[in-house]
Amino acid sequence: MKILLINGVNLDMLGVREPDIYGAKTLEKINSDLLQEAKKLNVDIEFVQSNIEGEIVDYIHSGRLYDGIILNAGAYTHYSIAIRDAISSISTPCVEVHLSNVHKREEFRHTSVISAVCVGVIAGFGEKSYSLALHALADKK
Repeated sequence: MKILLINGVNLDMLGVREPDIYGAKTLEKINSDLLQEAKKLNVDIEFVQSNIEGEIVDYIHSGRLYDGIILNAGAYTHYSIAIRDAISSISTPCVEVHLSNVHKREEFRHTSVISAVCVGVIAGFGEKSYSLALHALADKK
């Protein structure tokens, strides 16, 4: 099984940006820990990150070559119709992930334009959100 994990806008700043909300671990450390977990599940996982909406769309399109996608689109979650349309243009199951519980935060974060085209949403468990998404997709094989 092959999984593509796409991290979007500002997630390259994990460990620096608002650690009280997003945690103190860097994206590199989170990815490293998740890679070890994926190996135990016999899952190949590839990690990409971009702050550019069009690049994220391209990554989603390449998701056709994978068995599943884990997507933390960051702020694009709340308004990117382009990312929503990219997800709906492929048949690969996509899990929407958030580190924080977006429903406990500012009202604008309560709306996701991508949830309706994802197979599931996991939010509020910090870095464990990625692990939960990985297990959910691995259980589908």
